[in-house]
Amino acid sequence: MAERGRRKAGAAVLSGVVAGICVCAAGCSADGVAVEDGRAADPVRTLHRAADVLVAAGTSKARTSMEMATGGTLVTIRGQGVYDYRRQLGQLRVLLPQDPAGTSEHRPITELLAPGALFMKNRGAGVPDDKWVRVETANLSDGNLVTGGATDPFAAAEVLRGTRTATYVGRTEVAGTAVRHYRGTADLTAAAEDASAGGRDALRAAAKGFATARVPFDVYLDDEGRIRKIRHRFSFVNGQRKEAVAVASTTLLYDFGAPVQVRLPAADDIYAGRIAE
Repeated sequence: MAERGRRKAGAAVLSGVVAGICVCAAGCSADGVAVEDGRAADPVRTLHRAADVLVAAGTSKARTSMEMATGGTLVTIRGQGVYDYRRQLGQLRVLLPQDPAGTSEHRPITELLAPGALFMKNRGAGVPDDKWVRVETANLSDGNLVTGGATDPFAAAEVLRGTRTATYVGRTEVAGTAVRHYRGTADLTAAAEDASAGGRDALRAAAKGFATARVPFDVYLDDEGRIRKIRHRFSFVNGQRKEAVAVASTTLLYDFGAPVQVRLPAADDIYAGRIAE
């Protein structure tokens, strides 16, 4: 059976097939091996469908983490919230790290995620407390994969539509849930071509604005094909120092079906002035 699977899948996914067989070698039935091997046989196709599986799931809670090295210091920005994949609407509470001296506290930033737009409260010096800042994601050089300090959960999934190469690593667990681990590289230009209407322009901007359109990733899918964890490694050019900066963005998805209520700001609630970067 394994030999036939290798002939069908080809050399590009040989390691994924072998990994799937090895995972089930101890204690799996013949049927179990066949099912697991089938899931691993075409990881590229499986990952191309991952965003659509989230749409079918409807909603979830999310936790985000973004790490980057700046000035020799590793900075981590964390977020938590909810997301509606059918409406492509989400809300995150993003926590900025303390200053290096540890003496300055930053107020959490509230972010509302919508197709083509990012709304932020408590973002930028001089912005009134009751006002939101609106940013068009297609105008951002990273398509809001990095700028907001958290990657939009659905955008993170849509990056996988551009998967070029992927291998099945094996079975593991994420937060107590059994998952299948895949590792690969996506192309942002290809992802933009197949993305939803709401995310297409942002991904096109990211493909042009990043140091490279190639995005290495690790992703973990549960037995229903839903993303439970995804980690991207982005590379962008710092506008001031003109050098590539590496960013690792991790998104955890859980509590699928959780209620999500996101109300976008009215026009009068949006700040019209300039903000500090």
